[in-house]
Amino acid sequence: MPHVLIPHPTPRTHAPAIVGSIIVVGALPLFLVAGWPIEGWAIATVLWIAGQAIALVLQRMPIGMANLASSGAVALGRMVRTITAMVVLLFVVVTNQKVGISAVAVYALAFTAEFATSLVTYYGGEAGA
Repeated sequence: MPHVLIPHPTPRTHAPAIVGSIIVVGALPLFLVAGWPIEGWAIATVLWIAGQAIALVLQRMPIGMANLASSGAVALGRMVRTITAMVVLLFVVVTNQKVGISAVAVYALAFTAEFATSLVTYYGGEAGA
């Protein structure tokens, strides 16, 4: 019998955002103790909060074959959210390397944690019918 892929329903959980936010908040004491530029942490934090706000708006939009227009808007919004953060971080690295690298480190760790948690919650759930 051939193997049939059954799509998983999109989990309605805030766990990925919470895990990423824990990384961002947890980085503050490390920055203070290590003497790293607090501006880098602040930039990453502002980008993280803005990205999560956009994600909350996009999460409320219906997606699927019955909602192609809003599905496209959600996809575009997710891409723009990420690309905008990367452009801002690149600009900061070019203008102040030490601050920029610290901002990139915090944002990249939080984004990676959020993405990994998203994968676990998606593939850890039951496949749809």
